[in-house]
Amino acid sequence: LIYPLLVGSLLALTASILGVVLVLKRYSMIGDGLSHVTFGVFAITLGIEFIDPYLSVFIVIPIVMVAAYFLLRLGESQKIKGDAAIGLISSAFLAIGYLVGSQTGFTRDIQSYMFGSITTATKQDLYYVLPLTIIILLLFVVFQNKIFSVTFDEDFSKAMGIKTRIYNIALSIITAIIVVLGIRVMGTLLISSLIIFPALSSMRIFKRFKWSVWASMVISCICFLIAFFAFTQYSSASSIVLVNLIFYIIVTIFSVLKRKREAKKN
Repeated sequence: LIYPLLVGSLLALTASILGVVLVLKRYSMIGDGLSHVTFGVFAITLGIEFIDPYLSVFIVIPIVMVAAYFLLRLGESQKIKGDAAIGLISSAFLAIGYLVGSQTGFTRDIQSYMFGSITTATKQDLYYVLPLTIIILLLFVVFQNKIFSVTFDEDFSKAMGIKTRIYNIALSIITAIIVVLGIRVMGTLLISSLIIFPALSSMRIFKRFKWSVWASMVISCICFLIAFFAFTQYSSASSIVLVNLIFYIIVTIFSVLKRKREAKKN
């Protein structure tokens, strides 16, 4: 179980880094939309017999990256709002994927791709995830001040000469890669929770952006490790979501109680 442990921990780490930024920019559901796109493209590639399942990742990632770019552009459009754009693209790809899968026999493995399985990660997955984790960590450390600026005030960032469009495109592309690599572990329906839950929990504890991001990383890894060692026999990503949910509820309760005590003092 060493490879599932390493791959899951690294995915939890990378997803949580982006989580705070995506939540603050109201892009949190982009992970959900891209997971449906990923499912559809995977269904098509896996239905083609001469394509190796592991090599299909190199076909899926560029397509999902393009979808991420169009989601961003549609979300900026005045005619189609962001949530409608996500619903439009994700539902279309999900329908296409299921239709193709039902014709090629992909439905036999549909549960693992829809809900994920912790123990399916392999050495090959580690080779994909490890470089991505290192790159994202380096980018965050080097550009954290610009990331903070663009996240909270794009107009001010533009005035300061920061290329906000490039930043937003890069954010969408990195999210797309994480979703593609994480779908085998977390599944189509649950991958977005790996991005959202730790971010929400950390933002309940800390108000400063930098501390929220680091706390999100710690919370995400702890929740994954608890789920991995406590619920490995179920081999389901739902255990990771459940642990994250419980942690979020506990943090929320303590946050509410703390506010009430401070209100009484004042």
